[in-house]
Amino acid sequence: MIAGVVLAAGASTRMGRTKALLPAGGRSFLVQCVSALWAACDNVTIVLGSRAPVVRRRVELEFERLVGDGSLHAELEQAHRRRGRGLEAQFVVNRRWPDGMLSSAREGLKAARSYRPEAVLLLPVDHPHVAPATVAAIAELMQEALRACRTRRERAAFAYALVPRHERRRGHPLAMTPALADAILADRGAADLSDAVRRNARLVGYVDVADAGVTRNRNTPRD
Repeated sequence: MIAGVVLAAGASTRMGRTKALLPAGGRSFLVQCVSALWAACDNVTIVLGSRAPVVRRRVELEFERLVGDGSLHAELEQAHRRRGRGLEAQFVVNRRWPDGMLSSAREGLKAARSYRPEAVLLLPVDHPHVAPATVAAIAELMQEALRACRTRRERAAFAYALVPRHERRRGHPLAMTPALADAILADRGAADLSDAVRRNARLVGYVDVADAGVTRNRNTPRD
């Protein structure tokens, strides 16, 4: 299985409102991100921080409404087609969220690794326009890379990151192998998430996509 992580712990200072709860395509940013990851991930970990109780309650109510009116039917059908056990979302709280995204990524990776996934996809909540088809394509490419490993030992040590690009700009979600996730969890010298990937990935791959959502970062009201 592939596990997903949505990073939604920040205070949204530049936006002026909690980004996780802002609307995008009829759903909140956070629910849009979770829904996109469900295209490849049966389980998604949501990392909260600032205003965590409020965000969690609002999002839980939104999911209840979507389940009740059948709006998640497409996501459930997709999980069934890939023989998943169903769709899950779990919340974790990063008490150190003021330290930045890397601290939240570590909390999410730690929770995701408990499921023993073959790969992990990380998506910041300020990228709510990533298409589910893009997520599925990135996941398939990651699985192809893992299948190229000749032995279990080689696969277990394969510290690999896969990054989508649109018009030569790098974006999200970031896909990584368990070996890379473990290395990032152990690395206390990295300045941020990008630095942690550079320091610990033995190989970084890039996939060019037509989806502009991978680079559309909603940080301010003008974005």
